Amino acid sequence: MNPVSLNITVRIGCHIAYETSKPTPILLVLRPRLDGRQVVRQEKLSFSPYLPSDEFTDAHGNTTYRSMLQPGQNIIHHDALVAVSSQPDNYDRQALPVPIDQLPPWVLRYTLPSRYCDSDKLLNFAWQNFGQSANGLERVCAICNWVHHNIEYRFGSGRADIAASEVIHQRFGVCRDFAHVAIALCRAFNLPARYVVGHLPDIGYLDPGTPMDFHAYFEVYLDHTWCTFDARYNIPRIGRIKVAQGLDAVDAAFSTIYGEAQLAWFEVWAYQVNPDHVSVGDPVDLSRRLDGTPQVRFN
Repeated sequence: MNPVSLNITVRIGCHIAYETSKPTPILLVLRPRLDGRQVVRQEKLSFSPYLPSDEFTDAHGNTTYRSMLQPGQNIIHHDALVAVSSQPDNYDRQALPVPIDQLPPWVLRYTLPSRYCDSDKLLNFAWQNFGQSANGLERVCAICNWVHHNIEYRFGSGRADIAASEVIHQRFGVCRDFAHVAIALCRAFNLPARYVVGHLPDIGYLDPGTPMDFHAYFEVYLDHTWCTFDARYNIPRIGRIKVAQGLDAVDAAFSTIYGEAQLAWFEVWAYQVNPDHVSVGDPVDLSRRLDGTPQVRFN
């Protein structure tokens, strides 16, 4: 892939509050990944009250913080300005499948079933519905088309205990379910696929009017590179900010809590801004967003 110009700026962040009655361990994955397709220009991550944190990189390369929630209210605040390209997903890719014997060893794991992507239970379904498609980009697109048109998106319907085969049976879910189903179906054909979570602003796309949230999609290893796909929207999008990746949602949760804690507040933002007029720490002001219309706007 040729280098691209990171010519637009997206403000991302979240404000999350947990309440607990006793010290409770927590893992947090909130910071954007180091990636040549996105560069963090400004960033601030804070914990209140002061929560001593250990930072480490997990097995999938995600920046992870390990902290201890304290009795009472705990606030996590993240705010960042990230430079990205105005080009849409996979705009220059002629993606071909990579033979199994030529896959890098670390990629092989993404061809196998995982907790939420139970591809071993979907082999017959996959071959019956997509076996006629050419392996590679054509088959992945066929899978995305099927998921997009046959799984109903229901805001707030997400469950933490449902796998891809169950989502296909019930025929509705949230973005993580769309990603899990598509990943499992790709893996049924030995196509390496991984789960991704991050922020998705509405650049060159109408604002749907729903509350902002983290967004789940997936990547498939084609032509010796990871290509981005999103069965939820099923069209190339602009300005994705990748935060975490892994086998499925287990590896890419924004928080993992070892005990009891109540989510008291949850706010997420992702919108295009002019970096000359907006800085990290400014009040979140959607009147300054440059996105939310079909027109791609530049600073």
